[in-house]
Amino acid sequence: MIRIGKINRLFVKQKWGNIIHLDGGRSGDILLKGKCSAEKYQPGDEIEVFVYVDREQRLLATSQKPYGMVGEFATLQVVANSAAGSFMNWGLDSDLFVPRSEQQEAMREGTSYVVFIFLYDKNNRITASSKLDKFFDPAPPKYPEGEEVDLLVYAETALGYSAVVNSAHAGMIYKNEVFQAIVIGQRLRGFVKKVREDGKIDLRLQQTGYGRVDDISQVILDIIKDRGGRVAVTDKSPPEDVYALFGVSKKVFKKAVGALYKQRLVVIDPDGIEIAGVSES
Repeated sequence: MIRIGKINRLFVKQKWGNIIHLDGGRSGDILLKGKCSAEKYQPGDEIEVFVYVDREQRLLATSQKPYGMVGEFATLQVVANSAAGSFMNWGLDSDLFVPRSEQQEAMREGTSYVVFIFLYDKNNRITASSKLDKFFDPAPPKYPEGEEVDLLVYAETALGYSAVVNSAHAGMIYKNEVFQAIVIGQRLRGFVKKVREDGKIDLRLQQTGYGRVDDISQVILDIIKDRGGRVAVTDKSPPEDVYALFGVSKKVFKKAVGALYKQRLVVIDPDGIEIAGVSES
């Protein structure tokens, strides 16, 4: 069965010069379009192709791989606008259309947006939408506290950053818990803080407890080593100085340094922190 908007493995059925027909089974022959080297394909070869429908409702295939497929969230850039909608570059020769009715806000040329790619109507036209809420999994999310998840940041609000969680649910990273630069369209890992009653997920970018401390302890140790074995930062330093050097909050920093001190890996004095044994060497 042909999966429109997805990668399919199909056999080369016939070839006439640069014209190649693929065996689409019950869907009939499918013409291979786009930039490809016809010389490397022969009848009987099985190849991976992306299948789509053109304006004449014909099934076509291309060896090009799009930046996102049907059923996926993707970050794409607007390359042109028209009265009917916007066109986004998704890695194929033909651009991906976003109707105005499917735009959360009026899209601007040259700007990237997170969109969901789907089949628009009975004609199976591949379309994108920036109105993401209707594409999230309606089933209540069941994530335990602290579970690591994949995030795709899609909007910034006064509270924080909205993110797609595991390509299925909506979550929020609160600004007062963010200690790094974040941009729309960025993919990063995060951790579940809690699942709210409305089904939305509160997120954090750092682990809580000692799992987080172990990771940061090693980072701090490496930074101190890279700076000659000593830094003029302590748990009494301003939070801004701690973040500027180590990229973490002061609370996380104090826990991590405490763990290093207990392991006798660092020495702490009123003026700074140094790797144990540096002064003696």
